[in-house]
Amino acid sequence: MTDGLFEIPDAPVPLPSGSLSGNNSSSAPLAVRMRPTSLDELVGQEHLLAPGSPLRQMIDDNKPLTILLWGPPGTGKTTIASLLSAHTERRFVEVSAVSAGVKEVREVIAGARRALANSGVETVLFVDEVHRFSKSQQDALLPGVENRWVSLVAATTENPHFSVISPLLSRSLLLTLESLTDDDISVLIDRALTDERGLNGTVTLDDDAKDHLVRLAGGDGRRALTYLEAAAGAATTQGKKAISVDDAALAVDKAAVRYDRQGDQHYDVTSAFIKSIRGSDVDASLHYLARMIEAGEDSRFIARRLMILASEDIGMADPSALQTAVAAAEAVAMIGFPEARLVLAQAVIALATAPKSNAVIRAIDSALADVRAGKVGTVPPALRDAHYSGAKKLGHGHDYLYAHSDPRGVVGQQYAPDDVDGAIYYEPGQHGAEAAIAERLARIRAILRER
Repeated sequence: MTDGLFEIPDAPVPLPSGSLSGNNSSSAPLAVRMRPTSLDELVGQEHLLAPGSPLRQMIDDNKPLTILLWGPPGTGKTTIASLLSAHTERRFVEVSAVSAGVKEVREVIAGARRALANSGVETVLFVDEVHRFSKSQQDALLPGVENRWVSLVAATTENPHFSVISPLLSRSLLLTLESLTDDDISVLIDRALTDERGLNGTVTLDDDAKDHLVRLAGGDGRRALTYLEAAAGAATTQGKKAISVDDAALAVDKAAVRYDRQGDQHYDVTSAFIKSIRGSDVDASLHYLARMIEAGEDSRFIARRLMILASEDIGMADPSALQTAVAAAEAVAMIGFPEARLVLAQAVIALATAPKSNAVIRAIDSALADVRAGKVGTVPPALRDAHYSGAKKLGHGHDYLYAHSDPRGVVGQQYAPDDVDGAIYYEPGQHGAEAAIAERLARIRAILRER
């Protein structure tokens, strides 16, 4: 009665349709030809390559694992999948979330289950751009992952906590890849110039041109090699053996912005950027933002500067400015360039047009100066902790006046130590919200002196 009921039907394995199934010949893009053939060739991501790490276990030890690779474009997600494809002893199947549907996913799972049951062969399933899968498509992966019929390796550029369903996320090891550093990009370029898989020494690269390509890469290894290939083509077309900065700028249609992230231009442009926002010149602020973006400045650096400025130069004149800057920093971390330019521009416009005040930095620096000068008297007895046994006998908490018991919400009472009693640190300005704060604070300080 049950004959055949639990048999697994034959299911064809879909032809690869993702990023690993393309051209592998000499006509392939430089970034494809230069893809590492071992973990030791992988540039960057040292935090993922330690002995015993999940990647080492999966590639070197051939262990079945479910892994989510999350990181910006060009940081090695597809490369890691390629290494798995080349070095694992298991079947390797790739599907792209751009073209595959629920039917294709189920066919792969069925084929993996059949291969495991019939011959003991395990399957690695690589899903590129898994964030593009709908909930139902991701649901289709769960049986294979849950029963380990497949070892899933999924790649995404979007935060998986938002783009991947919770059941799949909870069953996966999340590996976060970081943007490549300038040194990492430099290594990739140098390797591509000399490696026989790459340009094989047919051209050289001037230092200025290399700096330009490194800046434009923005931590994206694939972009760096794509730009290098275009620049090499521009040079050889003109019969040149050395790629100049003009060749690089022409090839990638990006002006060679003079901007050294470790030198004077970095500090000069950053200084002008901050001073323009402080001075409320929104157009100049956007100009310097554009220069930093175009030169490949780290978006996180820009976001950090905006958060500092929100307190230092706006402060209580518009308390929402800090919220805006923090929200921008979080959004930038989630989405990266090129879309991050919109977030940064919105934050710059908001901060440049906000009312300005430096009262916050003056207040805390004035208070710090008194503390450093030794003005750290004892806490008034009424304010001391009175919750432990014997505290009342010491006079702690005696005569403390509870502010909420007064209809005004403020009572005349000494809060500061004698050494700084009466000192005024915060002096609100007359712009934006601080104008109202100044009036209210004057009334509060008058009440506090009623002792």
